[in-house]
Amino acid sequence: MNWYEKLNQYFPIEEMKSKEHMELLLDEKSDIYHKDEGKHHVLMYVELPNFVFIDYLFVSKESRGQGLGHKLIEKLKEKGKPILLEVEPVDYEDTDTEKRQRFYKREGFKHAASIGYRRRSLATNKINEMEILYWAPGKESEETIYENMKKTYNEIHTYKDSELYGKSYQPAGEVLVLEDEDAAAVAEPEVLIKDDTQREPASE
Repeated sequence: MNWYEKLNQYFPIEEMKSKEHMELLLDEKSDIYHKDEGKHHVLMYVELPNFVFIDYLFVSKESRGQGLGHKLIEKLKEKGKPILLEVEPVDYEDTDTEKRQRFYKREGFKHAASIGYRRRSLATNKINEMEILYWAPGKESEETIYENMKKTYNEIHTYKDSELYGKSYQPAGEVLVLEDEDAAAVAEPEVLIKDDTQREPASE
């Protein structure tokens, strides 16, 4: 399988960009949109002056438990910038969502509880709710993370969307919402994630 087939086989349709979209980003935004590909992994990420955004991270079943995911994250951390990503909320009927959350928690990522993210999928027309996770070496605020997410949404997720998909995504202001951080921290319920010996997920 090529890199796109690996991603497309694993990620839900609601989360996938089209191959044309990703190839266009790699071509026309090659200064900020990057692909790190190996035999057992595919990492698509955005690097801007003030932050890094992980678009997709896939690690094959064959290399699970060998620390490959950890090494890829460490490579990004070496840049010394905040790292952001979108992840599905834990669904206990889907063990992969739990593994992803557990993996990023172990890597020091936090849930941006004050940021709401609800986007309508152009593929299914259904609302897709995601959580924003971040690693902040400079103790950046969630307000800063929110502004960085809006920039990612506008520059990457919706890039030439009407041309590529025949219709446009919602504006960032409808998709991303910033609540009061203190209120969100109080309101957010604690999610208990059971632990096991598996080190990393098959994907983000």
